[in-house]
Amino acid sequence: MTASTEPRHEEPAELDPVERVASVIRSHNIETIVVETGAEARDLVLAMIPEGAEVHSGKSKTLEEIGIHTELVESGRYDAIRPRMTAMDRVTQGREIRKMTSSPDFMLGSVSAVTEDGALVAASATGSQLSSYAAGAGKLILVVGGQKIVPDLEAAIRRLTEVVFPYEDEQVFARLGVHTRLEKVLILYGEWMAGRTTVILVREPVGI
Repeated sequence: MTASTEPRHEEPAELDPVERVASVIRSHNIETIVVETGAEARDLVLAMIPEGAEVHSGKSKTLEEIGIHTELVESGRYDAIRPRMTAMDRVTQGREIRKMTSSPDFMLGSVSAVTEDGALVAASATGSQLSSYAAGAGKLILVVGGQKIVPDLEAAIRRLTEVVFPYEDEQVFARLGVHTRLEKVLILYGEWMAGRTTVILVREPVGI
């Protein structure tokens, strides 16, 4: 017998899980950039925000871990809303705080999970950051660790309740002496306006 002389057709290499999810999110009109490390994500985020820009961020283990929170609040390079907000009286200036935090020029944060079909799942007790995620912010930048990729929405909610919420509850109790609650969940499927939202997917685990 002689070996076949038929040409062999190589199967196209399958995208790795992170690139595959990034491609799906892009198809939903959300710019998505894949980086290897949290340090790369930090540098990329800071390059996207003009010096002096108004910027706000939710309480995010991801942003704290990669050094974004400290840079925004302590560098003096940005018009950071959080220091101004914490100096205000929530009883007498609640209306001003609500308006200021719901529509910043730049909103930074993360999500609890991202599904393989590109749904980004965020949660909050008060919902204070979710309005700016959904529509209020001029630009939204989300940094998401690769460990947050899950198969579907059911797995996303399970990750939220079994992994993220217990951590957040522990942090709130240590800081304030009260337990938090899971009250509001936002699912971002896509973006109406191109260029508004950017997701930075980090291959290494960052955040919770």
